[in-house]
This record gives sequence, C-alpha cells and structure tokens, in this order.
Amino acid sequence: MKSDQEDVNRRRDLGVHLTPEDIFQRYIYPMISDKLYHYAWMDLFCGEGNLILPILNYIPYEDRVPFFSKHIFMFDIQEEMIERAVKRSKEYGIPEDIASRNIRKNDSLANYPKIESDFPPFHITNPPYLYIGYIAKRKVERLMRYFNSENSGLQDLYQIALANDLRNGIERMIYILPTNFIFSEAGSNFARRMILSSYTIKEALLFERRIFHHTGMNVGIFHFSRITGNNDNIDFRARKIGTNERSITYSLKKSNDYRAGAGFDDYVRSHRREGNFDAGFYLHYEDLLMNSGENEVLLVNSKEYDGRTYRVERFLVNEWMYSRIMNNPLFVRTIDSGRWDGRAGLYPVRDFFDADGVYVRGQTYRTNPIQIFLRPEIDAKMALKLGKVFNERLEMLRASLDSDFMTTYKYTDSSPYVRKYLGLKHVRNLINTISPADLEGHE
Repeated sequence: MKSDQEDVNRRRDLGVHLTPEDIFQRYIYPMISDKLYHYAWMDLFCGEGNLILPILNYIPYEDRVPFFSKHIFMFDIQEEMIERAVKRSKEYGIPEDIASRNIRKNDSLANYPKIESDFPPFHITNPPYLYIGYIAKRKVERLMRYFNSENSGLQDLYQIALANDLRNGIERMIYILPTNFIFSEAGSNFARRMILSSYTIKEALLFERRIFHHTGMNVGIFHFSRITGNNDNIDFRARKIGTNERSITYSLKKSNDYRAGAGFDDYVRSHRREGNFDAGFYLHYEDLLMNSGENEVLLVNSKEYDGRTYRVERFLVNEWMYSRIMNNPLFVRTIDSGRWDGRAGLYPVRDFFDADGVYVRGQTYRTNPIQIFLRPEIDAKMALKLGKVFNERLEMLRASLDSDFMTTYKYTDSSPYVRKYLGLKHVRNLINTISPADLEGHE
C-alpha cells in the first residue's frame, strides 16, 4: 500500500489534483443546470469522476441508465482511477458493464478519444497541470514527448489539453485551470493566443483559497465557448471567491496577448520617460570582498533567519562601496506579510533591521529582503522620498487593478487580504515611472 507521501509524489509527477465533489455541486452545476439533456458530458482526465458523475443526482433514478449511456463519457490514464470511477457510478445505480463501456482508460493528451453520441460534446475537466520546465528538470521523458510537434511552444500539460479540444472542434468547455492561464506572461502568452483566438470566456470563478487537499495551486473555473469571426477583445465577469467575495470585469485584448491585469503595463507605458529612475538589485558577498577597506557597515544576511529576524553582520568596505550602500537605504519586500503595515514595497533598511543594507551570499531568493540600487544615484534623503512615491503608486495600482498584476503567494484565513508576491520586473518598471521632479516637495 502506498504511503501518503508516495501518493503526493505520484500526483505531483503526473500533475494530477483530484477534484472535491462539492466543486461541481456549488460552482459548475449552476452553469449547466438547464442543459443536462442537450450535451454529451465528457471528462478526458476524470480521476474518480467528481466533475461528471454528480450530474446523475439531477436525473430521475429510473432514467439514469439510459441517460448515462447516451450522455456521460469519462477517461483517465490511470487504471486505478478508472476502477474508482466505475465503482462510484454503481453507487448512482449504473450497472458495472454499462459503466465500463463509457468509463475507459486512455492517454487523452496523446490520443484524443472518439465519442459515439447523438449529442455535441461538452468537456468538463480538471486537467493535469505540470510546467514544462519542471518536467525537463526532473527529466521525465514520458511527459516531454507531449510537447513535440504540434504542441511545440506550449508550456504546461493543461495547455495541451486545451489545444486538443481546439483541434477536435469542441464547442463548449468548463476547465479548472491554474489562474496563471490568464495572468502569466511568458508561461501562457502562446497558449492564450492559440485558444482565445477561437474561444471566448463566458464566465469565470477565481479562488482565493485552497480547494485541493494536496496543493495550494491558485486555480479558477473557466467556462469557454467557441466563436467564429474576429476575437480582438474578450470581456467577461469573474467572481473572486475567498475571504471577501467580489465580482471583477476583465477585458482581455489580443494586442496584450489576452492577458488579464495588463493595466499595470499600460500605466508603465504611459508614464515611462527618458531621465526617469532605474534600478538594480542585490548586494553580493563577492562585491563586498572585492571592495574591502576601513569603513564599517552593518549588513543584513538575507539568508540567515532564525524564525524572528535576520542576522546582521559587520563589514569593512572602501569609500566607493560605503557611499554606494549609504546612498541606497532601501530594500525590496517582495511578499505581503498579511498585515496592512507589512505590504510589498520599498522600505528603509534601518527602520526594519537597524542596519545599513542587505547582502546575499550564493544563490539569490526573491522572497527574501533584497537590496536595491537606484540609477542615477541620489542621496539617502531623496532615495527615501522615492520609496514613498513608489509605495503610493503601487497601492494605487493594487486598488484599481485588484492586485491582479501580482502573483498570489499564500492563502490564509488569518490575513485581512490575499497575500501577493511583487516581482522584481514590476519593481523596476514602476520605478521607471518616477522622475526626479516627482520627488521635489514630497515629504
């Protein structure tokens, strides 16, 4: 018998996250309740069947067998899951021989199954999620083969599932997907251009809480409908479900690769000017050694944390390095703490660590405090003003864009807001919108 950890590892290597049944009842059924007899309901990555079999709860018991035969089709690559799904179908009153005809083992990423039905297919699924970079790093050859030929350029297994539906003419789909499908740049641009040139998003649910037992993956439920003709803009409403449920209207533009949260980029483009500030990141240990001297500085070791605070160490540096550190008193906090006074942004090293700067030795980690160096160089007083301007603009953009340009870091019931990660690319781009004139008169 497999241990819990072995089961978790197997799921991770397959990109599989089994769907709780209540996800169908609470969120998917309302999308399809008036269409049950109109489609052939299929799930090509069915697991235990929790996204399709619950449809039978809404079919009269005496009609379930003929309904199942004509309307329900399920597939999975794992024999164990097929056996579980067949067993579960018996609980709904479906004989095993009939269940076994419509619930079959199949590698649906490689071989799209043919369904014999008089009804058009409607695909409801929670496909495998596994990024190609992770697959390559783990050297999982059986998964790398999926990205050959027509799937070249796609970056994740779930994107291949979507592309297969596109190629096979599926008109309607409801997918549980990582939210990076609509928010990510490099990892999803190609897939969005491929899929959203032919499909619109009718509605979406974006979860700001954990829904899978074995992972904290940020996911949403997306209802796709095929369209014909021009699809330069896609407008849809999304419900964000978490501590504070709310509705957001998104407008995805072909010119922005159909990416949500692109308002941040629009702001940067309209405010970036020649002569504005730029920035570099990290004070490396090697640079301190190369610039040793007689001037004392106290530096935070960004990789030595005792559970309460970071260790502060003493260095002796030359005049050039001393001036560079003292004129750049800010560090980047890339992760929201969960408190309102601990949001991501630029903050004085002295106020938080009673030190002059932050250094890193060896590999860098973007979730640790990061030293920032402004260009052109200004004195410490002006740098502190820039930090305040930066944080004001960041909070303005977070409020107007619901922080969608940032990555969800961690869900927690104890935080008054969803914690987000601020990438260094966003930090640099926002600094590019600040001019020396913006600092004049700012307290």
